[in-house]
Amino acid sequence: MSNCCSVPSSGKDHSSPCRVCGQKARRVARLTMEHLLKKPAFARLENHTYYFCATPACPIVYFTSETTSSYSREDVRVRVGLKETEDPVPICYCFGFTEKMVLDEIRDFGHSTIPDKIRMGVKAGNCSCEVKNPSGKCCLGVVTRVVLNSLNGRRRGMRTKINEPAPAPALERHSVTSR
Repeated sequence: MSNCCSVPSSGKDHSSPCRVCGQKARRVARLTMEHLLKKPAFARLENHTYYFCATPACPIVYFTSETTSSYSREDVRVRVGLKETEDPVPICYCFGFTEKMVLDEIRDFGHSTIPDKIRMGVKAGNCSCEVKNPSGKCCLGVVTRVVLNSLNGRRRGMRTKINEPAPAPALERHSVTSR
């Protein structure tokens, strides 16, 4: 296991604006791309710094600001959950959890145990986010947002998706279970 799910110690900003959508994109390790690009796309991989664009509507997944090199969803071996709108929408690549699993669990039980299951897997040394997740980062932030959005949607009687903006923070603290 790597330290992919630990809090980064560097305060440096490793980002670049996406040249298609203009949104801030985070640097991604070459190792991530080596594991996730399909063979024809991998053959085009250059020795530059690449970034992961998490903007849902943007067609770009990876790009470099040094050349015109970029990669779209079709170039990646796995579904890019942040850019998917139809099931299955992956939210945890190491343990195989999808957005629908969270929604179903909340619908059936009023809460989700998925974040705890992921934490237990991470603690046991079974995560490989840097080679399984297209962002190269830990999924817990996305998973927590899906759980909270789903709980809020459940209370309002509507379904939410991971690429919808998170609701404005309430004045009181909410746990990941419904009341």
